[in-house]
Amino acid sequence: MERAEGRIRSRIVTTPLLASPIGADTGADFRLKLENRQHTGSFKARGAFNKLLALGDAARRRGVIAASTGNHGAAVAFAARELGVSARVIVPSSADAGKVAAIAALGGEVVTYGEDSAVAEAHARDLAEQEGRPFVSPYNDVEVAAGQGTLGVELTGQLSDIDAVFIALGGGGLLAGVGAWIKSVRPGAAIIGCSPENSAVMIASLRAGEILTLDSRPTLSDGTAGGVEPGAVTFGWCRDLADDLVTVSEDEIGQAMRLVYRTHGLAVEGAAGVAVAGFLKQAEQWRNRRVIAVVCGGNVSPAVLRAVL
Repeated sequence: MERAEGRIRSRIVTTPLLASPIGADTGADFRLKLENRQHTGSFKARGAFNKLLALGDAARRRGVIAASTGNHGAAVAFAARELGVSARVIVPSSADAGKVAAIAALGGEVVTYGEDSAVAEAHARDLAEQEGRPFVSPYNDVEVAAGQGTLGVELTGQLSDIDAVFIALGGGGLLAGVGAWIKSVRPGAAIIGCSPENSAVMIASLRAGEILTLDSRPTLSDGTAGGVEPGAVTFGWCRDLADDLVTVSEDEIGQAMRLVYRTHGLAVEGAAGVAVAGFLKQAEQWRNRRVIAVVCGGNVSPAVLRAVL
Protein backbone atom coordinates (compact mmCIF):
# COMPACT_ATOMS: atom_id res chain seq x y z
CA MET A 1 0.00 0.00 0.00
CA GLU A 2 2.88 2.37 0.73
CA ARG A 3 4.18 1.89 -2.82
CA ALA A 4 0.77 2.74 -4.27
CA GLU A 5 0.53 5.79 -2.00
CA GLY A 6 3.89 7.09 -3.17
CA ARG A 7 3.13 6.30 -6.80
CA ILE A 8 -0.18 8.13 -7.12
CA ARG A 9 -0.21 10.79 -4.40
CA SER A 10 0.67 13.67 -6.73
CA ARG A 11 -2.07 12.65 -9.16
CA ILE A 12 -5.08 12.27 -6.87
CA VAL A 13 -7.14 14.48 -4.59
CA THR A 14 -6.95 14.15 -0.81
CA THR A 15 -10.70 14.13 -0.19
CA PRO A 16 -12.40 15.61 2.90
CA LEU A 17 -13.58 13.65 5.93
CA LEU A 18 -16.80 15.40 6.91
CA ALA A 19 -18.36 15.23 10.37
CA SER A 20 -22.08 14.52 9.95
CA PRO A 21 -25.14 14.79 12.19
CA ILE A 22 -26.64 11.79 10.40
CA GLY A 23 -27.25 9.15 13.06
CA ALA A 24 -26.60 11.66 15.85
CA ASP A 25 -29.65 10.43 17.74
CA THR A 26 -27.76 7.17 18.30
CA GLY A 27 -24.78 8.98 19.78
CA ALA A 28 -22.42 7.79 17.05
CA ASP A 29 -19.58 10.06 15.95
CA PHE A 30 -20.31 9.67 12.25
CA ARG A 31 -18.24 10.95 9.35
CA LEU A 32 -18.42 10.84 5.55
CA LYS A 33 -15.32 10.27 3.42
CA LEU A 34 -16.13 12.36 0.36
CA GLU A 35 -14.73 10.44 -2.60
CA ASN A 36 -17.40 12.12 -4.70
CA ARG A 37 -14.84 14.95 -4.79
CA GLN A 38 -12.13 12.74 -6.29
CA HIS A 39 -11.13 13.07 -9.96
CA THR A 40 -14.02 11.85 -12.17
CA GLY A 41 -16.32 11.89 -9.13
CA SER A 42 -15.39 8.54 -7.57
CA PHE A 43 -12.67 6.60 -5.76
CA LYS A 44 -11.91 4.65 -8.93
CA ALA A 45 -9.26 7.17 -10.05
CA ARG A 46 -6.98 5.77 -7.34
CA GLY A 47 -6.92 2.24 -8.70
CA ALA A 48 -6.76 3.35 -12.32
CA PHE A 49 -3.73 5.55 -11.77
CA ASN A 50 -1.93 2.93 -9.72
CA LYS A 51 -2.47 0.21 -12.30
CA LEU A 52 -1.42 2.34 -15.26
CA LEU A 53 1.63 3.73 -13.47
CA ALA A 54 2.66 0.23 -12.37
CA LEU A 55 2.75 -0.90 -16.01
CA GLY A 56 6.02 -0.53 -17.84
CA ASP A 57 6.34 2.11 -20.56
CA ALA A 58 6.19 -0.50 -23.32
CA ALA A 59 2.95 -1.99 -21.98
CA ARG A 60 1.33 1.44 -21.60
CA ARG A 61 2.23 2.36 -25.18
CA ARG A 62 0.09 -0.54 -26.43
CA GLY A 63 -2.95 1.05 -24.81
CA VAL A 64 -5.24 -0.50 -22.22
CA ILE A 65 -8.62 -2.22 -22.18
CA ALA A 66 -11.05 -2.02 -19.28
CA ALA A 67 -14.56 -3.15 -18.40
CA SER A 68 -16.93 -0.95 -16.44
CA THR A 69 -20.47 0.04 -15.49
CA GLY A 70 -19.27 3.63 -15.58
CA ASN A 71 -17.06 4.97 -12.80
CA HIS A 72 -14.10 2.65 -13.39
CA GLY A 73 -14.25 3.35 -17.10
CA ALA A 74 -14.25 7.10 -16.54
CA ALA A 75 -11.30 6.76 -14.16
CA VAL A 76 -9.32 4.65 -16.63
CA ALA A 77 -10.10 7.08 -19.44
CA PHE A 78 -9.02 10.02 -17.26
CA ALA A 79 -5.80 8.38 -16.05
CA ALA A 80 -4.99 7.22 -19.58
CA ARG A 81 -5.49 10.72 -20.96
CA GLU A 82 -3.27 12.20 -18.24
CA LEU A 83 -0.54 9.66 -19.01
CA GLY A 84 -0.87 9.83 -22.80
CA VAL A 85 -2.29 6.32 -23.13
CA SER A 86 -5.18 5.09 -25.29
CA ALA A 87 -8.05 3.35 -23.50
CA ARG A 88 -10.92 1.17 -24.75
CA VAL A 89 -13.72 0.55 -22.26
CA ILE A 90 -16.23 -2.31 -22.57
CA VAL A 91 -19.54 -1.46 -20.90
CA PRO A 92 -22.67 -3.60 -20.38
CA SER A 93 -25.91 -2.35 -21.90
CA SER A 94 -27.24 -1.82 -18.36
CA ALA A 95 -24.62 0.85 -17.61
CA ASP A 96 -25.86 4.32 -16.68
CA ALA A 97 -26.01 6.48 -19.83
CA GLY A 98 -24.54 9.51 -18.11
CA LYS A 99 -21.55 7.54 -16.87
CA VAL A 100 -20.98 6.06 -20.34
CA ALA A 101 -21.08 9.56 -21.83
CA ALA A 102 -18.49 10.66 -19.28
CA ILE A 103 -16.13 7.88 -20.38
CA ALA A 104 -16.35 9.05 -23.98
CA ALA A 105 -15.94 12.71 -23.00
CA LEU A 106 -12.71 11.81 -21.19
CA GLY A 107 -11.33 10.26 -24.36
CA GLY A 108 -12.15 6.61 -23.80
CA GLU A 109 -13.28 4.45 -26.73
CA VAL A 110 -16.60 2.95 -25.57
CA VAL A 111 -17.78 -0.49 -26.74
CA THR A 112 -21.08 -1.93 -25.48
CA TYR A 113 -21.21 -5.70 -24.89
CA GLY A 114 -23.60 -7.90 -22.90
CA GLU A 115 -26.15 -6.98 -20.23
CA ASP A 116 -24.12 -7.74 -17.08
CA SER A 117 -20.79 -6.41 -15.82
CA ALA A 118 -19.37 -9.94 -15.49
CA VAL A 119 -20.12 -10.63 -19.17
CA ALA A 120 -18.53 -7.34 -20.22
CA GLU A 121 -15.45 -8.14 -18.11
CA ALA A 122 -15.02 -11.56 -19.71
CA HIS A 123 -15.27 -10.04 -23.20
CA ALA A 124 -12.78 -7.30 -22.30
CA ARG A 125 -10.28 -9.86 -21.03
CA ASP A 126 -10.63 -11.83 -24.26
CA LEU A 127 -10.00 -8.69 -26.34
CA ALA A 128 -7.00 -7.73 -24.25
CA GLU A 129 -5.46 -11.17 -24.75
CA GLN A 130 -6.18 -11.17 -28.49
CA GLU A 131 -4.69 -7.71 -28.99
CA GLY A 132 -1.82 -7.97 -26.52
CA ARG A 133 -2.99 -5.01 -24.43
CA PRO A 134 -3.00 -4.74 -20.63
CA PHE A 135 -6.41 -5.33 -19.06
CA VAL A 136 -7.42 -2.97 -16.25
CA SER A 137 -9.97 -4.78 -14.08
CA PRO A 138 -12.43 -2.74 -12.01
CA TYR A 139 -11.53 -4.84 -8.96
CA ASN A 140 -9.86 -8.17 -9.77
CA ASP A 141 -6.29 -6.89 -9.75
CA VAL A 142 -3.73 -6.44 -6.97
CA GLU A 143 -2.53 -3.05 -8.22
CA VAL A 144 -6.07 -1.74 -8.64
CA ALA A 145 -7.01 -2.82 -5.12
CA ALA A 146 -3.80 -1.31 -3.74
CA GLY A 147 -4.67 1.98 -5.41
CA GLN A 148 -8.09 1.95 -3.79
CA GLY A 149 -6.33 1.23 -0.51
CA THR A 150 -4.75 4.70 -0.57
CA LEU A 151 -8.17 5.91 0.58
CA GLY A 152 -7.53 3.99 3.78
CA VAL A 153 -4.11 5.63 4.13
CA GLU A 154 -5.83 9.01 3.95
CA LEU A 155 -8.45 7.99 6.50
CA THR A 156 -5.94 6.98 9.15
CA GLY A 157 -4.11 10.24 8.58
CA GLN A 158 -7.31 12.22 9.02
CA LEU A 159 -8.68 10.28 12.01
CA SER A 160 -6.44 8.00 14.03
CA ASP A 161 -9.13 6.54 16.28
CA ILE A 162 -11.48 4.66 13.92
CA ASP A 163 -13.97 2.10 15.21
CA ALA A 164 -15.74 1.11 11.98
CA VAL A 165 -15.74 1.82 8.26
CA PHE A 166 -18.83 1.11 6.12
CA ILE A 167 -17.93 0.38 2.50
CA ALA A 168 -20.14 -0.39 -0.51
CA LEU A 169 -19.32 -3.89 -1.76
CA GLY A 170 -19.54 -4.95 -5.40
CA GLY A 171 -16.49 -6.74 -6.75
CA GLY A 172 -14.62 -5.98 -3.56
CA GLY A 173 -11.67 -3.87 -4.69
CA LEU A 174 -12.47 -0.95 -2.40
CA LEU A 175 -13.13 -3.10 0.66
CA ALA A 176 -10.00 -5.17 0.00
CA GLY A 177 -7.68 -2.20 -0.35
CA VAL A 178 -9.10 -0.03 2.41
CA GLY A 179 -9.63 -2.97 4.74
CA ALA A 180 -6.08 -4.23 4.32
CA TRP A 181 -4.62 -0.87 5.29
CA ILE A 182 -7.03 -0.14 8.15
CA LYS A 183 -6.47 -3.57 9.68
CA SER A 184 -2.68 -3.15 9.43
CA VAL A 185 -2.67 0.04 11.51
CA ARG A 186 -5.84 -0.35 13.59
CA PRO A 187 -6.62 -4.09 13.89
CA GLY A 188 -9.61 -3.49 16.16
CA ALA A 189 -11.48 -1.37 13.64
CA ALA A 190 -14.47 -3.11 12.03
CA ILE A 191 -14.81 -3.26 8.25
CA ILE A 192 -18.46 -3.53 7.20
CA GLY A 193 -19.31 -4.52 3.63
CA CYS A 194 -22.66 -3.20 2.36
CA SER A 195 -24.57 -4.27 -0.75
CA PRO A 196 -28.03 -3.74 -2.22
CA GLU A 197 -30.41 -6.65 -1.69
CA ASN A 198 -31.10 -6.59 -5.44
CA SER A 199 -27.45 -7.34 -6.30
CA ALA A 200 -25.47 -8.83 -3.43
CA VAL A 201 -23.41 -11.38 -5.35
CA MET A 202 -20.21 -10.93 -3.34
CA ILE A 203 -22.04 -11.11 -0.02
CA ALA A 204 -23.89 -14.25 -1.09
CA SER A 205 -20.62 -15.75 -2.30
CA LEU A 206 -18.81 -14.95 0.95
CA ARG A 207 -21.60 -16.56 2.93
CA ALA A 208 -21.50 -19.63 0.68
CA GLY A 209 -17.72 -19.89 0.81
CA GLU A 210 -17.33 -19.74 -2.97
CA ILE A 211 -17.97 -17.35 -5.85
CA LEU A 212 -21.52 -17.85 -7.08
CA THR A 213 -23.14 -17.07 -10.40
CA LEU A 214 -26.34 -15.20 -9.54
CA ASP A 215 -28.78 -12.96 -11.32
CA SER A 216 -29.08 -9.34 -10.21
CA ARG A 217 -32.17 -7.17 -10.19
CA PRO A 218 -32.16 -3.45 -11.04
CA THR A 219 -30.77 -1.28 -8.27
CA LEU A 220 -30.01 2.37 -7.53
CA SER A 221 -26.50 1.13 -6.74
CA ASP A 222 -25.44 0.53 -10.33
CA GLY A 223 -21.79 0.95 -9.31
CA THR A 224 -21.88 -2.27 -7.26
CA ALA A 225 -24.29 -4.23 -9.46
CA GLY A 226 -23.56 -7.43 -11.34
CA GLY A 227 -21.60 -10.62 -10.95
CA VAL A 228 -18.17 -11.41 -9.54
CA GLU A 229 -15.52 -12.75 -11.89
CA PRO A 230 -14.57 -16.40 -11.27
CA GLY A 231 -11.32 -16.60 -9.34
CA ALA A 232 -11.45 -12.93 -8.29
CA VAL A 233 -8.52 -12.13 -5.99
CA THR A 234 -10.77 -9.87 -3.96
CA PHE A 235 -12.88 -12.80 -2.73
CA GLY A 236 -10.25 -14.01 -0.28
CA TRP A 237 -9.45 -10.51 0.91
CA CYS A 238 -13.10 -9.71 1.54
CA ARG A 239 -13.55 -13.01 3.36
CA ASP A 240 -10.59 -12.26 5.63
CA LEU A 241 -11.13 -8.52 6.15
CA ALA A 242 -14.89 -7.98 6.43
CA ASP A 243 -16.11 -8.15 10.02
CA ASP A 244 -19.76 -7.93 9.00
CA LEU A 245 -21.90 -7.89 5.87
CA VAL A 246 -25.09 -5.87 5.46
CA THR A 247 -27.70 -5.80 2.70
CA VAL A 248 -30.03 -2.86 2.22
CA SER A 249 -33.27 -2.41 0.30
CA GLU A 250 -33.87 0.02 -2.54
CA ASP A 251 -36.03 2.12 -0.19
CA GLU A 252 -33.18 2.25 2.33
CA ILE A 253 -30.71 3.30 -0.37
CA GLY A 254 -33.01 6.06 -1.57
CA GLN A 255 -33.62 7.24 1.97
CA ALA A 256 -29.86 7.46 2.60
CA MET A 257 -29.30 9.41 -0.62
CA ARG A 258 -32.06 11.86 0.36
CA LEU A 259 -30.65 12.23 3.87
CA VAL A 260 -27.16 13.06 2.59
CA TYR A 261 -28.62 15.57 0.13
CA ARG A 262 -30.88 17.28 2.66
CA THR A 263 -28.26 17.30 5.40
CA HIS A 264 -25.17 18.28 3.41
CA GLY A 265 -26.43 19.37 -0.02
CA LEU A 266 -24.48 16.54 -1.63
CA ALA A 267 -25.88 14.58 -4.56
CA VAL A 268 -24.40 11.10 -4.18
CA GLU A 269 -24.86 7.98 -6.24
CA GLY A 270 -26.60 4.82 -5.17
CA ALA A 271 -23.41 2.98 -4.15
CA ALA A 272 -22.61 5.78 -1.71
CA GLY A 273 -26.16 5.55 -0.42
CA VAL A 274 -25.58 1.85 0.22
CA ALA A 275 -22.74 2.56 2.67
CA VAL A 276 -24.73 5.22 4.51
CA ALA A 277 -27.81 2.97 4.59
CA GLY A 278 -25.68 0.17 5.99
CA PHE A 279 -24.58 2.41 8.84
CA LEU A 280 -28.14 3.55 9.55
CA LYS A 281 -29.23 -0.07 9.74
CA GLN A 282 -26.62 -0.74 12.44
CA ALA A 283 -26.36 2.72 14.00
CA GLU A 284 -27.57 1.72 17.47
CA GLN A 285 -24.68 -0.67 17.99
CA TRP A 286 -22.15 2.10 17.25
CA ARG A 287 -23.24 4.45 20.04
CA ASN A 288 -20.38 6.72 21.14
CA ARG A 289 -18.05 5.17 18.55
CA ARG A 290 -16.21 6.79 15.65
CA VAL A 291 -17.70 5.54 12.40
CA ILE A 292 -17.00 6.36 8.75
CA ALA A 293 -19.07 5.70 5.65
CA VAL A 294 -17.21 5.96 2.37
CA VAL A 295 -19.13 8.17 -0.06
CA CYS A 296 -17.62 6.29 -2.97
CA GLY A 297 -19.05 8.46 -5.75
CA GLY A 298 -21.30 11.30 -6.75
CA ASN A 299 -22.08 10.43 -10.36
CA VAL A 300 -25.85 10.25 -10.14
CA SER A 301 -27.96 11.14 -13.15
CA PRO A 302 -30.42 14.05 -12.88
CA ALA A 303 -33.32 11.69 -13.58
CA VAL A 304 -32.35 9.28 -10.79
CA LEU A 305 -31.73 12.15 -8.39
CA ARG A 306 -35.15 13.66 -9.11
CA ALA A 307 -36.83 10.29 -8.59
CA VAL A 308 -35.01 9.76 -5.27
CA LEU A 309 -35.63 13.24 -3.88
